[in-house]
Amino acid sequence: MISIIVPVYNVENYLEECLESIRQQTFTDFEVILVNDGSTDGSKEICERYCELDSRFRLINQENQGQSVARNRGVAESTGEFIVFI
Repeated sequence: MISIIVPVYNVENYLEECLESIRQQTFTDFEVILVNDGSTDGSKEICERYCELDSRFRLINQENQGQSVARNRGVAESTGEFIVFI
């Protein structure tokens, strides 16, 4: 399995296109770990919708700590053999 880690911070204008692209992949053995890093726009709600739509998506909410901390949190929560970052 592949763990796909997506740090999210105020990217509502691009997030749906990104998540839909991941969801539509022909390879299906993956998990998507969305790390919402304290977004103040509609990013959290978009993430929540994708988690309801597809069980491979999982959301972690945290206070804003920066992209590196968000990535590291995603790595700590991942269960896949391989890790990729979006």
